[in-house]
Amino acid sequence: MKLNPDNAIPLYLQLKEEIKNSIKTGELHYGEKIPTETEISEQYNVSRITVRRAIEELSREGFLTKKQGKGTFVQEHKIQRKIEHLLSFSEACEANGMNPTSMVTKKEIIHLTQEDAKAMNEEPGSSAIFLQRIRLADGSPVMCENNLFPYSRFSFLLNESLDGSLYRLLEEKHGIRVSISTNSYIDVVRANGDIAKKLQVSGGEPLFYLYCQMYDSRKELVHIGKQYIISERYRFYLEDYTKT
Repeated sequence: MKLNPDNAIPLYLQLKEEIKNSIKTGELHYGEKIPTETEISEQYNVSRITVRRAIEELSREGFLTKKQGKGTFVQEHKIQRKIEHLLSFSEACEANGMNPTSMVTKKEIIHLTQEDAKAMNEEPGSSAIFLQRIRLADGSPVMCENNLFPYSRFSFLLNESLDGSLYRLLEEKHGIRVSISTNSYIDVVRANGDIAKKLQVSGGEPLFYLYCQMYDSRKELVHIGKQYIISERYRFYLEDYTKT
């Protein structure tokens, strides 16, 4: 398709909308490499400067992503999540119009390390339930979730399927409402070994690492969370704020 140079809309914006529509209609698929700047320039009969500006804006808006030495690719839809851990993964997916599912990869009794025992106010070597799940959005892996639960209170989890929303299960079936998050932080780490394999990403891929301690409405510990999240598929954001 040719762009219209006589249109009041600048050519780079016309091109930007053309590429965006190709993504939205599925003509360009998520994860697909788009043509080079030269190829797009020839296809639409515009300068490479026009193409570069359109691509830069689409990259800033999250429609495209540049990978050094590989080219420009259609960016997979990111899950938008406010920096507030009480919003669960399932709720974040649903808020973005995506279907959340889970795959349990580990569900076992372990003995706490000194560090985890201190955080859980337990003795080192005490028993805990370790639950690892791969969280998927529309069938694609997004998060490797690693949660530690006090064994004495949560041993019943060993008999649950845990393939849906954990927080809903706790509240609706067991009357435990997760309502407090403390000592939470986000780091950026690199995927390696088992985590990379389970998330189906390359070694060295950047991941968000989310650590949290979650408590119920009675201020009793529910779990410690150590979550690895594919940064290309997730975006944490802050609410608008005006200083008065």
